[in-house]
Amino acid sequence: MSRLILFNKPYGVLCQFSNEPTGPARPTLAGYIDVPGVYPAGRLDLDSEGLLLLTDDGRLQARIADPRFKMPKTYLVQVEGEPDAGSLDQLRRGVRLKDGPTLPAEVERIDAPELWPRDPPVRFRKTVPDCWLRLTIREGRNRQVRRMTAAIGHGTLRLVRWRIGDWSLDGVAPGTWREAEDVAGMRG
Repeated sequence: MSRLILFNKPYGVLCQFSNEPTGPARPTLAGYIDVPGVYPAGRLDLDSEGLLLLTDDGRLQARIADPRFKMPKTYLVQVEGEPDAGSLDQLRRGVRLKDGPTLPAEVERIDAPELWPRDPPVRFRKTVPDCWLRLTIREGRNRQVRRMTAAIGHGTLRLVRWRIGDWSLDGVAPGTWREAEDVAGMRG
């Protein structure tokens, strides 16, 4: 039976089990997950937080990570400034990035979510407002959400992946993990 682990990746943790031999020593998945034979299905950047799925099943890993399956990924995004309706509509239509247009996103402004404190904290500036968005995409380009918010003139301050498909961070504290209950129907 396939194993699927839901891990709440903290800020600053590499999405791999070992450090690059030539790079600086950074925290890795090995410091949090002692389960042999599981590997990340996708990744999160060093400066992003939230849901990372790990599995021991290569087909399941491909189904989760491969953009052709268009599995929805939902992020809670703190952005600099306050995007207006036109800016949010741009995201809903898809924005043009250097590597081509994105697929349309689902996006809405939300109240600040109740999240754990980030270490280090997000910089605060009295003269520059910020707001939170719930953004769902169905592709997975490198730093895509950050590039999308920058394309509409609102840089990302904090990025937390909350959901992938039907799996979410509900009940998973930062730096902890739990095993998913039902993965049988996901192998495709």
